Amino acid sequence: MTTAAKKLIPPFDREIAIAKARMAEDAWNSRDPDRVAMAYTEDSFWRNRAEVFQGREAIRAFLRRKWDKELDYRLVKEMWAFGENRIAVRFQYEWHDDAGQWYRAYGNENWEFDENGLMRRREASINDRPITEAERRFHWPTSGPRPQDHPGLINSPE
Repeated sequence: MTTAAKKLIPPFDREIAIAKARMAEDAWNSRDPDRVAMAYTEDSFWRNRAEVFQGREAIRAFLRRKWDKELDYRLVKEMWAFGENRIAVRFQYEWHDDAGQWYRAYGNENWEFDENGLMRRREASINDRPITEAERRFHWPTSGPRPQDHPGLINSPE
Protein backbone atom coordinates (compact mmCIF):
# COMPACT_ATOMS: atom_id res chain seq x y z
CA MET A 1 0.00 0.00 0.00
CA THR A 2 1.39 3.41 -0.93
CA THR A 3 1.96 6.13 1.65
CA ALA A 4 -0.88 8.17 0.10
CA ALA A 5 -3.27 5.20 0.27
CA LYS A 6 -2.34 4.49 3.90
CA LYS A 7 -3.50 7.98 4.81
CA LEU A 8 -7.00 7.21 3.46
CA ILE A 9 -7.74 4.39 5.90
CA PRO A 10 -9.39 4.69 9.32
CA PRO A 11 -9.13 6.30 11.75
CA PHE A 12 -10.21 9.41 9.84
CA ASP A 13 -9.42 13.02 10.59
CA ARG A 14 -11.13 16.01 8.95
CA GLU A 15 -8.69 16.23 6.03
CA ILE A 16 -8.97 12.53 5.22
CA ALA A 17 -12.79 12.65 5.41
CA ILE A 18 -12.87 15.61 3.01
CA ALA A 19 -10.44 13.83 0.66
CA LYS A 20 -12.52 10.61 0.73
CA ALA A 21 -15.67 12.57 -0.17
CA ARG A 22 -13.91 14.30 -3.08
CA MET A 23 -12.44 11.01 -4.31
CA ALA A 24 -15.92 9.48 -4.26
CA GLU A 25 -17.33 12.48 -6.13
CA ASP A 26 -14.62 12.24 -8.80
CA ALA A 27 -15.17 8.50 -9.24
CA TRP A 28 -18.94 8.84 -9.53
CA ASN A 29 -18.54 11.68 -12.04
CA SER A 30 -16.55 9.29 -14.23
CA ARG A 31 -19.77 7.28 -14.61
CA ASP A 32 -17.63 4.14 -14.76
CA PRO A 33 -19.39 1.37 -12.77
CA ASP A 34 -16.24 -0.77 -12.65
CA ARG A 35 -14.11 2.06 -11.26
CA VAL A 36 -16.73 3.09 -8.71
CA ALA A 37 -17.43 -0.47 -7.53
CA MET A 38 -13.78 -1.02 -6.58
CA ALA A 39 -14.13 1.46 -3.70
CA TYR A 40 -16.51 -0.97 -1.94
CA THR A 41 -15.91 -4.28 -0.18
CA GLU A 42 -16.94 -7.46 -2.01
CA ASP A 43 -19.93 -7.79 0.34
CA SER A 44 -20.71 -4.08 0.73
CA PHE A 45 -24.26 -3.38 1.93
CA TRP A 46 -26.23 -0.62 0.17
CA ARG A 47 -29.50 1.15 0.72
CA ASN A 48 -30.13 3.60 -2.11
CA ARG A 49 -33.53 5.26 -1.97
CA ALA A 50 -35.90 2.28 -1.69
CA GLU A 51 -33.43 -0.29 -3.09
CA VAL A 52 -31.48 -2.54 -0.75
CA PHE A 53 -28.76 -4.86 -2.06
CA GLN A 54 -25.37 -6.28 -1.26
CA GLY A 55 -22.14 -7.03 -3.08
CA ARG A 56 -19.85 -5.49 -5.65
CA GLU A 57 -21.61 -7.15 -8.61
CA ALA A 58 -24.98 -5.76 -7.44
CA ILE A 59 -23.33 -2.33 -7.13
CA ARG A 60 -22.03 -2.52 -10.71
CA ALA A 61 -25.46 -3.54 -12.01
CA PHE A 62 -27.16 -0.75 -10.06
CA LEU A 63 -24.73 1.86 -11.39
CA ARG A 64 -25.16 0.70 -14.98
CA ARG A 65 -28.96 1.07 -14.64
CA LYS A 66 -28.55 4.42 -12.92
CA TRP A 67 -26.35 6.00 -15.58
CA ASP A 68 -28.40 4.54 -18.42
CA LYS A 69 -31.35 6.52 -17.02
CA GLU A 70 -29.65 9.59 -15.49
CA LEU A 71 -28.05 11.23 -18.52
CA ASP A 72 -25.32 13.90 -18.36
CA TYR A 73 -24.99 13.20 -14.63
CA ARG A 74 -22.90 15.73 -12.65
CA LEU A 75 -22.40 15.34 -8.89
CA VAL A 76 -21.08 17.51 -6.05
CA LYS A 77 -20.42 15.88 -2.64
CA GLU A 78 -19.48 17.56 0.61
CA MET A 79 -18.27 15.96 3.83
CA TRP A 80 -20.81 16.71 6.57
CA ALA A 81 -19.46 14.81 9.59
CA PHE A 82 -16.99 12.03 10.36
CA GLY A 83 -15.95 9.56 13.04
CA GLU A 84 -13.25 6.95 13.39
CA ASN A 85 -14.39 4.80 10.43
CA ARG A 86 -17.53 6.65 9.32
CA ILE A 87 -18.23 9.64 7.10
CA ALA A 88 -21.52 11.41 6.41
CA VAL A 89 -21.87 13.45 3.23
CA ARG A 90 -24.50 15.62 1.65
CA PHE A 91 -24.70 15.92 -2.08
CA GLN A 92 -26.53 17.29 -5.06
CA TYR A 93 -26.45 16.06 -8.61
CA GLU A 94 -28.08 17.08 -11.84
CA TRP A 95 -29.20 14.88 -14.70
CA HIS A 96 -31.81 14.67 -17.43
CA ASP A 97 -34.00 11.86 -18.68
CA ASP A 98 -34.29 10.71 -22.29
CA ALA A 99 -37.15 13.18 -22.84
CA GLY A 100 -34.86 16.10 -21.89
CA GLN A 101 -36.37 16.87 -18.45
CA TRP A 102 -33.66 18.04 -16.03
CA TYR A 103 -33.61 17.13 -12.34
CA ARG A 104 -31.59 18.09 -9.31
CA ALA A 105 -31.22 15.33 -6.74
CA TYR A 106 -30.61 16.22 -3.09
CA GLY A 107 -29.29 13.65 -0.69
CA ASN A 108 -27.38 12.46 2.31
CA GLU A 109 -25.21 9.37 2.64
CA ASN A 110 -23.82 7.54 5.63
CA TRP A 111 -20.65 5.58 4.93
CA GLU A 112 -18.84 2.96 7.01
CA PHE A 113 -15.36 1.73 6.05
CA ASP A 114 -13.33 -1.38 6.77
CA GLU A 115 -9.74 -1.33 8.04
CA ASN A 116 -8.43 -1.07 4.45
CA GLY A 117 -10.47 2.05 3.65
CA LEU A 118 -13.04 0.25 1.47
CA MET A 119 -16.66 1.17 2.04
CA ARG A 120 -18.53 -1.72 3.62
CA ARG A 121 -21.84 0.11 4.09
CA ARG A 122 -23.57 2.91 2.18
CA GLU A 123 -26.99 4.23 3.07
CA ALA A 124 -28.40 6.99 0.86
CA SER A 125 -31.55 9.08 1.13
CA ILE A 126 -32.26 11.01 -2.07
CA ASN A 127 -35.01 13.26 -3.44
CA ASP A 128 -35.33 14.54 -7.01
CA ARG A 129 -36.75 17.89 -8.02
CA PRO A 130 -37.54 18.77 -11.64
CA ILE A 131 -35.64 21.86 -12.82
CA THR A 132 -35.38 23.75 -16.07
CA GLU A 133 -32.15 23.70 -18.03
CA ALA A 134 -31.72 27.40 -17.09
CA GLU A 135 -31.76 26.44 -13.37
CA ARG A 136 -28.80 24.10 -13.70
CA ARG A 137 -25.76 24.93 -11.56
CA PHE A 138 -23.33 22.16 -12.43
CA HIS A 139 -21.60 22.96 -15.70
CA TRP A 140 -18.39 21.22 -16.69
CA PRO A 141 -17.42 18.80 -19.45
CA THR A 142 -19.36 15.56 -19.23
CA SER A 143 -18.01 12.37 -17.67
CA GLY A 144 -15.19 13.81 -15.64
CA PRO A 145 -14.32 15.37 -12.32
CA ARG A 146 -15.67 18.70 -11.17
CA PRO A 147 -12.99 21.33 -11.84
CA GLN A 148 -11.17 22.49 -8.70
CA ASP A 149 -12.44 26.05 -9.17
CA HIS A 150 -16.11 25.03 -9.60
CA PRO A 151 -18.16 25.94 -6.49
CA GLY A 152 -19.14 23.22 -4.06
CA LEU A 153 -22.26 23.14 -1.89
CA ILE A 154 -21.28 25.26 1.13
CA ASN A 155 -22.93 28.38 -0.25
CA SER A 156 -25.60 26.78 -2.40
CA PRO A 157 -29.00 28.40 -1.94
CA GLU A 158 -30.84 25.08 -1.53
